[in-house]
Amino acid sequence: MSDVPPSRDQNKTPEPNRVLIAKREERGWSRKRAAKELHRLGESRGLPELGSIEKAMYRHESGMVICRDPLYIELYCTVYEATAQELFGDITPTAATPGQLSGVRSHKFIPAYIGARQVSDLVCNASAAQSEFNFGLECQGIKVDNPHGECALHVWPFGVAMFHLVEELELPNLARLAIWRRQTYARDREWASDYLSSISTPVEASYVLSAYWVHAPSWQQYELDTALRIMCIPRILHERDSEMTDASLAHAELVERSLLSDGFEHGEMTSFGFKGVSMGYASWSGVVYYPAAPRRALAESEIVNVELATQAMWAYCESIRAQVEQGLDPRVPDEYGWRFLRAVRSRLINARAQETEYHKCMRKAILDTSGILDHLAEAIEILKETGERQ
Repeated sequence: MSDVPPSRDQNKTPEPNRVLIAKREERGWSRKRAAKELHRLGESRGLPELGSIEKAMYRHESGMVICRDPLYIELYCTVYEATAQELFGDITPTAATPGQLSGVRSHKFIPAYIGARQVSDLVCNASAAQSEFNFGLECQGIKVDNPHGECALHVWPFGVAMFHLVEELELPNLARLAIWRRQTYARDREWASDYLSSISTPVEASYVLSAYWVHAPSWQQYELDTALRIMCIPRILHERDSEMTDASLAHAELVERSLLSDGFEHGEMTSFGFKGVSMGYASWSGVVYYPAAPRRALAESEIVNVELATQAMWAYCESIRAQVEQGLDPRVPDEYGWRFLRAVRSRLINARAQETEYHKCMRKAILDTSGILDHLAEAIEILKETGERQ
């Protein structure tokens, strides 16, 4: 069993692993009782006799040696229901188990501009409640039934409605994700359009944007960073005019293996991860995040919150631009004119006093790659110009 001294300075007093001790004491266990649990789980896998395990645990807890043995680390994590990062401060992602499927939670954001009056009617006719996801923008949420996952409809008083669809995925590879993503985007846009059209005037959902929360990666350590980059732009795996057949999947799998071997870069992809804490990427196509240290990394809701606000404003600015491109002077409610957009832009780009560095980097990455700041600037100028002529 490969344990190493905590320091080259042999005169230095060992620093106890207080987390390891606290986890054991939370269960009311003596060291001997905890050693029995490790022995029970690891006896068939080459763990030594009970007495030797108890001595090893003493050395690990007292800080006389730093635990580096993968089997001991795995068993500690199992017994104490914790991660290696939590127990030992390990910043190396856990190696994947052969045959393991990647556990991913897919968040789809499906916006549509329906107009302020339609939002008012929708809120009055449904069981709407103030949404916890608002990022400084007044927003109400309505639970809706969707056959594919947990779904809520968020509505903003300036006229945007957005579905937030959450689906649990177990992925054998990235190629499956790329194919699934393309197939379901058309399905989900049609469903969202039909749902909104059934309760208001005919409307078409604008697009689907995804954020992936990777909670159980299956890639080897040397592949993980590249895998997350591919997840951020999964379209790279399939051809533009692919018909999503078995042949398309086979081709995507070939491209995936090549990219995992050679690496994948993209000039407009932005990283917002922190070594030992998380790995995260944002691009025009979407967002991916892996919390290596869940209790120190961003919360899932924080990413959802920023994306909802960003995509809501994107859809609103798109509606203004669409009116201009039809040769019209855009019409918006007085309270949601250029001054409102200016306030929203300030809220999006300026850090709050209590904002963490993790959140700041994530927010900036999403804003920069989404193009929303350019859209806001253009919409502000358009509404200013229109107001001056009236």
